[in-house]
Amino acid sequence: MNLILLGPPGAGKGTQARILVDERNMVQLSTGDMLRAAQSSGTEMGKRVADVMARGELVTDEIVIGLIEEQLTTVKADGFIFDGFPRTLAQADALGALLAKTGQSLDAVIEMRVDDEALVARITARSTCGDCGEVYNDITKPIPADGKCVNCGGTEFKRRADDNEDSLKQRLMEYYKKTSPLIGYYYAKGDLSVVDGLGEIDEVAGAIRTVLDA
Repeated sequence: MNLILLGPPGAGKGTQARILVDERNMVQLSTGDMLRAAQSSGTEMGKRVADVMARGELVTDEIVIGLIEEQLTTVKADGFIFDGFPRTLAQADALGALLAKTGQSLDAVIEMRVDDEALVARITARSTCGDCGEVYNDITKPIPADGKCVNCGGTEFKRRADDNEDSLKQRLMEYYKKTSPLIGYYYAKGDLSVVDGLGEIDEVAGAIRTVLDA
C-alpha cells in the first residue's frame, strides 16, 4: 500500500507517518532524509545531489524522483508513505508516472485538514526532543515533569526558529499557493480522503486506519 499524507506545516503528518511505519511495516520516504542520505552514499545519484547542494542550488524534481525510484525498487516494505513529495502538480504527475513505471499504484491520499487559527496556536507551543524528534506541546502534550523524553529518555528539547506566528503564517501561505492544488488534483482522480488533523494523535491515527482499511 502506497499513500500520500497532505496537509499544511504542523498538521501532524510526520507523527502519523511514524505510527504507520510501526503498525504496518511501511517506509516513510522523507524528501529531506533521502537528500541527506544521498549526499554520503557515494552513488552516482548521491554525487549529483552533493554537487547541487554544495553549490547552494535547489535539487531538481528529476533528482528527487530518481531518489524515490531507488527506494521503490530496492527497499522491501509493505508500502511507502510519501512525505514532502509531491508538493506541486508537476511533481504529482511525475510521481504517477514513476509508480506506473515500477508497476506500483497510489492507494490513498489523505488530507489532514486543519483550522488555520487553531494550527497556529498549536505550533507556536510545539517543541521536540533533540535526540529522537518526539513532538511535545505546551498545551496538549507537555514535556514530562522529570524533564525526560517519554520515547528515548533524552533531556534536550528545542523549538524550531520558524515556529512563531509570523513565520508560520508565511509557511501556510506558501502551502496554499503551491501544494493545496494537489487536493483538487487527487479529488478529481477519486483518491482523496479527509481526516480532522487537529484531533488527538490517537483519534487522527484511528481515522487514518479507517480510510486505509476501507
